[in-house]
Amino acid sequence: MRFEAVRSTAVYDATVSPLLVCLSVLAASCVLTWALSLITREHSWVDRAWSIVPVIYVWVFAGATGLHDARLDILAVLVTLWGIRLTFNFARKGGYAPGGEDYRWTVLRGRMKPWRFAVVNLLFIVIYQNVLLLLIALPAWTAFLHRTPLTPLDAMAAIAFLLLLAGETIADQQQWNFQRRKAAEAVGRIPGPRFLQTGLFRYSRHPNFFFEQAQWWVVFSFGAIAAGSILQWTVLGAILLTLLFVGSTVFTESISLSRYPEYAEYQSRTSPVVPWFPRGRETLVKRAL
Repeated sequence: MRFEAVRSTAVYDATVSPLLVCLSVLAASCVLTWALSLITREHSWVDRAWSIVPVIYVWVFAGATGLHDARLDILAVLVTLWGIRLTFNFARKGGYAPGGEDYRWTVLRGRMKPWRFAVVNLLFIVIYQNVLLLLIALPAWTAFLHRTPLTPLDAMAAIAFLLLLAGETIADQQQWNFQRRKAAEAVGRIPGPRFLQTGLFRYSRHPNFFFEQAQWWVVFSFGAIAAGSILQWTVLGAILLTLLFVGSTVFTESISLSRYPEYAEYQSRTSPVVPWFPRGRETLVKRAL
């Protein structure tokens, strides 16, 4: 009986320890990003941590096994590739530079009284989004609790993740190329439409949003495969991320419509997020003269 009690305690400690480490990282990230937002009066500090913190969480769970669980090791590598790609894309757009605040926070701040935005900053931008970054990584905890052998489903999930990663890379590169051409247009060198409508953006107004969300649904699938069931509460992360992107899409498009009235025509023929064939006549929408 005494042996069983010691054995049970050892299993319990091994189970909770990596989660407690992640909760500690979460608390530190909340305090740091909130303090920096107050000091710098910029509110993109969680955005700057977005591609870094989930990578830490997943490696905490993989490291808790001594890197002896193949599924967690694969998941950690995949999420690291995701983080490297997103960090690079964010950095080249000036996201880490002083004044690199997301334009949407500037717009939102202008629509609210200062005290209301301060509440939004603390509760939504800082706490909610930091908690979400932990939640989307918690399928790694499910995999940690169910260390089962790899299956063909794991291989399929890994391939799907890499394809989605490639899709997001292509979408972001197309957007980057367009924005550079648009900057040249500002000095009269290159004529053209004011927002991207070709490439992957012919089939979706936000293909990068689609690929980003889909990757985290695949991350959830790794935990479900490990547990042998899709009925896992850690699906909450993927669900909340999807809902966040729904709200972000609506807000982003309201800004686009206010800047570009011709954006309405693009909306009428192009799928909002999930890539699909365009509706009606396909013509590049240009600025109305």
